[in-house]
Amino acid sequence: MQWRSIVVGLVVLRLSLSCVLWLAFGLGPNVSWGFNFHLSFNLHKLDLLFREEKGTDPKGNSWSQRLHGQRYEETATTCAKVGQESPKISYLSFFDGNKDEYVRRYSSFPDTLKVKMKDMAKEMFYFGYDNYMKYAFPEDELNPIDCEGRGPDVLNPSNININDVLGNYSLTLIDTLDTLLVLGNVTEFQRAVKLVIDTVSFDKDSTVQVFEANIRILGSLISAHILLTDPKHPFGKVGFEGYDNELLHLAHDLAVRLLPAFENTSTGIPYPRVNLKNGVPPDSINETCTAGAGSLLVEFGILSRLIGDSTFEWVARRAVRALWNLRSNETGLLGNVVNIQTGQWVGKQSGLGAGMDSFYEYLLKSYILFGEKEDYRMFQAAYESIQNHMRRGRESCNEGEGDPPLYVNVNMFSGEIMNTWIDSLQAFFPGLQVLNGDVDNAICLHAFYYAIWKRFGALPERYNWQLQAPDVLFYPLRPELVESTYLLYQATKNPFYLHVGMDILQSLEKNAKVRCGYATLHHVVDKSKEDRMESFFLSETCKYLYLLFDEDNPLHKSDNKYIFTTEGHVVPIDKRFREKQWNDLFPCEEGALAEREPNARPPPSNISNCDRIPEERRYTLPLKSVYMRQIDHMVGLF
Repeated sequence: MQWRSIVVGLVVLRLSLSCVLWLAFGLGPNVSWGFNFHLSFNLHKLDLLFREEKGTDPKGNSWSQRLHGQRYEETATTCAKVGQESPKISYLSFFDGNKDEYVRRYSSFPDTLKVKMKDMAKEMFYFGYDNYMKYAFPEDELNPIDCEGRGPDVLNPSNININDVLGNYSLTLIDTLDTLLVLGNVTEFQRAVKLVIDTVSFDKDSTVQVFEANIRILGSLISAHILLTDPKHPFGKVGFEGYDNELLHLAHDLAVRLLPAFENTSTGIPYPRVNLKNGVPPDSINETCTAGAGSLLVEFGILSRLIGDSTFEWVARRAVRALWNLRSNETGLLGNVVNIQTGQWVGKQSGLGAGMDSFYEYLLKSYILFGEKEDYRMFQAAYESIQNHMRRGRESCNEGEGDPPLYVNVNMFSGEIMNTWIDSLQAFFPGLQVLNGDVDNAICLHAFYYAIWKRFGALPERYNWQLQAPDVLFYPLRPELVESTYLLYQATKNPFYLHVGMDILQSLEKNAKVRCGYATLHHVVDKSKEDRMESFFLSETCKYLYLLFDEDNPLHKSDNKYIFTTEGHVVPIDKRFREKQWNDLFPCEEGALAEREPNARPPPSNISNCDRIPEERRYTLPLKSVYMRQIDHMVGLF
């Protein structure tokens, strides 16, 4: 009996060993990181991320495979020799089994459901807005759990998470003005405008971030003023008797109070913060992020052209030029934090998320609004550098082998990967790619973020694509994924994006709704909450969700052309903004820029490239089922 037990034990051991070997190697060397198990995946040293292996292409079609190191390359070589007579089977075939489930789920969206989702988005907005007006106004934000208002943290001036944004100027009401018009509520829009005129003053002892005051307050005041006085009346006659450009005057007053940030700086790059009453604080730091300093041109430029004063556009454009001239000569990339006095890069990470995002966005949107060729040349060069140094994965979104395209954080000077996380702010980039006509790349990147949303019911602030897990766990109701979803739907009219919007709406309703509004998710896994509802939830998230399902909105009429600021404020593309009452601000320097970009293509005469998606593809999935399933697997959905 003893020998029988030994034989059975050997057989079991042999079977177990065979199973382990099959799991480790049986799926073939071409399987990407979607099939690698955490045990072997995490034992490698992190420096393998940054080492360029001899004879490999660092920008190849398998960005995740570079994590595995030389040991896996040797295995691949051995396996290739053993099986070289066998026909090669694409590893993507392993994802092909259940492709019909994607077609069944996403290929249609009934009109009745579209109406239901539009109503749901409207109810979401008003639940937050009405409670803000009831419990919080005139304070800046609503605490939706305790049903109280929130203003600056005067007891702790170093609490920049709050004080950078809240200036004791009814932030949420101002930030929401044009959303009321988008939802068709002219009566409440007029009432809100009158409240702003009667109650808001910027003569406050508040130290705020220049960037936040610009995009949330200045941009909204300008947008509401333009819509009030637009002779085309896209939302009907929304003006009212007695309006005397008060919103424009408030915008001008705020901009003047922000101007000290541009003084006493050796580079022309502004200080990050100002006190609205006293100017730059004496203890202000000399470091700022690229997005914060370089995303002022749209609002400052429109203001200059509305009032005929070049000062605001001049300082904003000078800051953009200063940052642009500090880019790497090797890669063409910029860093994320710079010293405004020395021009030295303090943060050398180059990416598409926090600290960088809206810098790229405003290069393109400034060109669309103002028609300045210089802006488009800078954007074109920046986009080319991004594609060359940040983009990893297969060449085509919807064809070929390899990992899906992903944009990683790299060193601005070398282009080497600096870390293995992406942040939720990067989800804006597919929308910008749509505006640039690169719809295919937009489809793939958007699908990656949507897969993360499906897994958690939210977007973690940072997601580690190596570990398939969040690095920073909170979600403050950000709009970037919704914005890209809306713009991709406008470009493709594919019902897939309506399903994405419905998933987002239902997740927010389930996970974020509390007694008096919608609360920040403190932890995307356990869904614990923080008592804060940021103003951009009403200004952007709800607005884009509503517009996604409102096909007949005035913004979608063919004779009305609009663009959204980085805070989601509506601005018409108007010939008024392409006319200046002054000479070129930098006539000599523009020629110098043109010389540095000798191969630059001329700007397109029509920035809309939605017709690049073939008609037949509007009735199929935007991304083939096999690739959708691949991405879902890569974020740990199955």
